[in-house]
Amino acid sequence: MTREELEHIIRASGDITDQYEFVIVGSQSILGAVPRPEDVFTVSMEADIYPLQAPELADRIDGAIGEGSQFHETYGYYAQGVGPETACLPAGWMQRVHRIQNRNTQDRIGYCLDVLDLFLAKVVAAREKDREFCIALLQYGYVNLEAALALVDNMPLDAKAQQTLRATIRRWARNAGRSTA
Repeated sequence: MTREELEHIIRASGDITDQYEFVIVGSQSILGAVPRPEDVFTVSMEADIYPLQAPELADRIDGAIGEGSQFHETYGYYAQGVGPETACLPAGWMQRVHRIQNRNTQDRIGYCLDVLDLFLAKVVAAREKDREFCIALLQYGYVNLEAALALVDNMPLDAKAQQTLRATIRRWARNAGRSTA
């Protein structure tokens, strides 16, 4: 997915829900901080999105422009309507978002996760595709290992889960060829 395609999804989500602000939490939220990332980061054809003020309307997005919809068939990409609970994020994440708002979004706003917050959410999810994405973030230098480890304390996890999270981050950093702290 490209930045322009994400902007189209923001615009279409606004038309569907009559909402103004949206949160993008999946891998394509990288397009907020890095409008033209390397190809490895734009493989996904879906954007995980929900209306900030009315997350319950995410089902409308999914139904209208979700996987298998006419929108998906026409454009080759789609939105997945999700909720705020979809991503496990560190405290203060909303103060670090990257805002997409322009003519292409019809001035609607897409709040994309900061790369570091995206990284931590992906490490918590720990699916194979998340592991590969996170290792690439480390390899390309989009995530600083020390900063990621420091932010673990702000994750809504108990001490044991935070310890496991730190170990996973260090292991993935080794796989990425980055030194571990």
